[in-house]
Amino acid sequence: MKLKSKIEGILERRLSPDAFQRTKRTYQKLRSVPNRKNLTRIGEIYGTDKTGVHFYTQHYQRHFGHLRNRPVRMLEIGVGGYAEPDQGGHSLRMWKEYFWRGQIYALDIYDKSLLEEKRIRIFQGSQVDTDFLEEVVQETGPLDLIVDDGSHLNDHVITTFEFLFPYLKGGGIYAIEDVQTSYWPDYGGDSNDLQQPGTIMNYFKQLTDSLNHQELMRPGYVPTYYDRNIVAMHFYHNMIFIEKGANNEQSNMVRNNVRIPRP
Repeated sequence: MKLKSKIEGILERRLSPDAFQRTKRTYQKLRSVPNRKNLTRIGEIYGTDKTGVHFYTQHYQRHFGHLRNRPVRMLEIGVGGYAEPDQGGHSLRMWKEYFWRGQIYALDIYDKSLLEEKRIRIFQGSQVDTDFLEEVVQETGPLDLIVDDGSHLNDHVITTFEFLFPYLKGGGIYAIEDVQTSYWPDYGGDSNDLQQPGTIMNYFKQLTDSLNHQELMRPGYVPTYYDRNIVAMHFYHNMIFIEKGANNEQSNMVRNNVRIPRP
């Protein structure tokens, strides 16, 4: 790593900024090709904090791996680099390499258009501006994968999910990172009252009941959109995955939310 940093330092001093970035991207590409099946290794090569700083790539590979060779449409919320227009985009390049037939979309509150490249399209706007989100999904079309790595504010995460989840294809997956903000007051969370409504964790814990809506003994119950369209949820340290599909598996003991009498 020290030799690599030394070489990069020499190249950065001798090349123009644009030439240095092109050379760096080519070098990353060459290193990543033999590691295409290993998301963590690709993440290390492209410098995303989804590995090392966090431990997310192992979970992404588990849940996204079956889609690696498909022409997926993926949207990531949050590009990184804050207000610096030429900073960030590390995970976008990781996704582009991993999903080698995929189209990668992203959105950020800051202008990140300088980071666009073939198969990477970046929109500028807020993740809670539903008019803006409508424009985004009109261009992207239905999505296979959505990753929220945006503001991490509790109300933002929930608002964005409620708007975008219906645009996820059946069989698609919605992932949310950094849900530890559920416990951080400055993000709208609470470490003392773990039942506080409105935190990310409590919102999605409540949705786990949707998986079993067929078992509710409530005559006349009308299934919600989430009842009918969430088939699995997975919780990890600071991460949540929601799988979309037709949740129509019948109960063996309840029909129309009424318990079947035993013979």
